[in-house]
Amino acid sequence: MCAEKGIQTDVLVVGSGAVGVAAGIEAREAGAEVIVLEKEDHLGGAAAISGGGCCIVDTPLQRDKGITDSPDLAFDDWISWGEGSADEEWVRFYVEQSCQELYEWAKERGVEWIGLNHQEGNTVARWHRPEGGGPGLWHALHATAVSRGIGSWVTGTAVKSLIIEDGRAVGVRTENVKTGESQDYFAKATVMGTGGFASNLDMVLKNRPDLRPHRILEGSHVGAKGDGHHVVQEAGGMLTHMGDIWFYSFAIPDHRDPNGRRGLVIRGMADAVWVNMQGHRFHNEELSGGGSGSKAIMAQEPAQCWAIIDGTMREHVTVGDPYYQQEGTAIRDVEKVAELLEISPYISRGSTLEGLAKDMNISVDTLKETIDRYNSHIDSGVEEDPDFGRLLAGRQKIEQAPFYALNYGPLARKNFGGVKTDLRCQVLDKNYQIIDRLFAAGELAGMAGGHINGKKGLEGTMLGPCLFSGRIAGAWAAQAAGFGRGFGT
Repeated sequence: MCAEKGIQTDVLVVGSGAVGVAAGIEAREAGAEVIVLEKEDHLGGAAAISGGGCCIVDTPLQRDKGITDSPDLAFDDWISWGEGSADEEWVRFYVEQSCQELYEWAKERGVEWIGLNHQEGNTVARWHRPEGGGPGLWHALHATAVSRGIGSWVTGTAVKSLIIEDGRAVGVRTENVKTGESQDYFAKATVMGTGGFASNLDMVLKNRPDLRPHRILEGSHVGAKGDGHHVVQEAGGMLTHMGDIWFYSFAIPDHRDPNGRRGLVIRGMADAVWVNMQGHRFHNEELSGGGSGSKAIMAQEPAQCWAIIDGTMREHVTVGDPYYQQEGTAIRDVEKVAELLEISPYISRGSTLEGLAKDMNISVDTLKETIDRYNSHIDSGVEEDPDFGRLLAGRQKIEQAPFYALNYGPLARKNFGGVKTDLRCQVLDKNYQIIDRLFAAGELAGMAGGHINGKKGLEGTMLGPCLFSGRIAGAWAAQAAGFGRGFGT
């Protein structure tokens, strides 16, 4: 430490999530000394609470399962799904590099890819599941980063501003979250990987004022407040596509949040039946993604629905929040999930469908008619229900007490816009000129480049590009600091 100049390092990484571990590993492997700063009192960011899936193209795992994929096919799916708003240059860069530079790279650094899911919008299955989900992936990469020699992981430290001298980023000014004490960190290159703003409802609604009439929930990592966006913008960086926000449909308000803003992501309800607040089905429940399920819910009046399950399904319910998981894993805490089902004011209950309808405050006759009709489709043996086209093979009826109805509503999960960068993750200003020695990656940069996904994402196109762009930023930051030759050279 230097009393006059603050703490010195070669590469400074701000944020300890996907970008933090990927950029840190890349810079350290190039030979640079690295310090990672984290605002929260714990490491991991959104990556460590995510499902962990990455959209990766033409991998050994796909080929082992007989799946034929290609960068061209993935590119077409991606661009079509993004509704004309995706950054085609970044998409092409990612789909052509993802197998070698993400799948194989992560595997060599402790991540085990164990499964594939076929997600909406994809011609073939390419959502790759890591062992242990997001927590497992992040912990594996963090362990690698530590083994490479990154020992400085500074928590409880919020970056308040970038230090710019002669047009060049030379460090950051920080504040201790608990004490308010200031500290400057100086570096030869700085990587900003502070995440998104989906846990800042005011910022979400500022960029999407059309949503103000609705109940919108915050639902990303608790630290995803958009701090990095403000810091980079104040330093001259350009923000783009900020209104492209990804909403989850399968979420209820968190009754433990004193501010009434946060939501809980609910998974494991494959057999749930969705009804609107009047008790009618309105959508194919198989299509639950941000580009389908959320859109369908937002078209209701009000923009909410009930997801109904019976007693045979409750054991599969999982909650995407650390409080409801065994520490450091994606494994459900059985007792806490069971407690949520019994005490949340946003979950209705009944020992009969009549009792459930009364607790939901909707017509008993309407709910019974809706569920009876759905069950009759399963009994009839038809391949798909004639009302909304839901595939019924393997689906369970809603028939065993007790019954539950979860009050779903749109939850802001990811932002698909952010800091504009070039293909080296160098931050660009409003004139598309780079800000020297300043790099941005991950959700701060709309997952990569500013808007790699467009208006919709294929799933796995969030965490995957965050890791990929983190690697790129770390490699080029190290090169700018005098270490290594950059990414892919």
